[in-house]
Amino acid sequence: MAIVDVTIYGAGIFGLSVAWSCIKRGAKVRVIDPYGVGAGSSGGLVGALAPHVPERWNAKKAFQFDSLIMAEEYWAEVEVTSGLSSGYGRTGRLQPIADERLLDLAQSRKDEAATLWQGKAVWEVLPASDFPNWAPDSATGFVIHDTLTARMNPRLAAHALAGAIQAWGGEIVGESPEEGQVVWATGWRGLEVLSHELGKPVGNGVKGQSALLKHDAAALPQLFTDALHIIPHANGTVAIGSTSEREFDDPTSCDDALEDVITRARAACPAIAKAPVIERWAGVRPRAKSRAPMLGEYPDRPDHFIANGGFKIGFGMGPKVGEVMAELVLEGRDGIPDDFRVEASL
Repeated sequence: MAIVDVTIYGAGIFGLSVAWSCIKRGAKVRVIDPYGVGAGSSGGLVGALAPHVPERWNAKKAFQFDSLIMAEEYWAEVEVTSGLSSGYGRTGRLQPIADERLLDLAQSRKDEAATLWQGKAVWEVLPASDFPNWAPDSATGFVIHDTLTARMNPRLAAHALAGAIQAWGGEIVGESPEEGQVVWATGWRGLEVLSHELGKPVGNGVKGQSALLKHDAAALPQLFTDALHIIPHANGTVAIGSTSEREFDDPTSCDDALEDVITRARAACPAIAKAPVIERWAGVRPRAKSRAPMLGEYPDRPDHFIANGGFKIGFGMGPKVGEVMAELVLEGRDGIPDDFRVEASL
């Protein structure tokens, strides 16, 4: 008789989220990762949990909305169980509005958000002057402010989730024989392996570089401007990122591409213009061919499953991904949106 019901390969956000959801349903869980907790892209710096725009609603946007709404209670429980901080905070986001056409569009989305976000969060247009010394430069003088966007510290969150799993009796080990149902949450390397097995590309790794600055803006909303995320964290730092590199030689090296990100971020947000850089980071994020998370049964491997392809939205999707994968693995209930299925990337 197996002493483990579910074996999960990969201690990044998807693997840990699946493990937590399984263990809360009474399963005995073992997570295997030779590199440790959050060793891949889940150990990054940025931590932006941001929604899609509230229009042209579809299953992917609804799934993400559900996950973002779940997040506050989810991470609070993880923190209480583990005794560790995740750095989570639903502090909102500001986006500058560049011209009158985009201003009209932003205004029109207010009513759609009121319906689609079910009154649980707000999308509004406000004067940039409402956020003195923080709002990015806006040609119209207005910014989009939403209250659904949240932040978290990826490293802290991964270790808090690991701590909660262990507090409930789950195992996290470097190596071990697999038992029971098996979930592969192995990031971009896992996508490479699956592509090789199937003889066709199903996804790839995209390198991202980011930086951490010393600046205390913990109570302020995050910014999205000039295609950059600027995220104030609870610990008196601001994370900025990131690059998006399909071609790379060294997955963990930082170079001039990151220096350009830092320069642009300082220009976009004068409040951090002189904030010292305390860390530079690079890693590779898993991007499925469908651009959505890849969830479901592993092709031609009975009792094996895949949870991969988090790319830039892994932490935002994590709570809901864990829930639907636990239902599939333990109960045989399939609540995976069509666009998220493994077949969508085949």
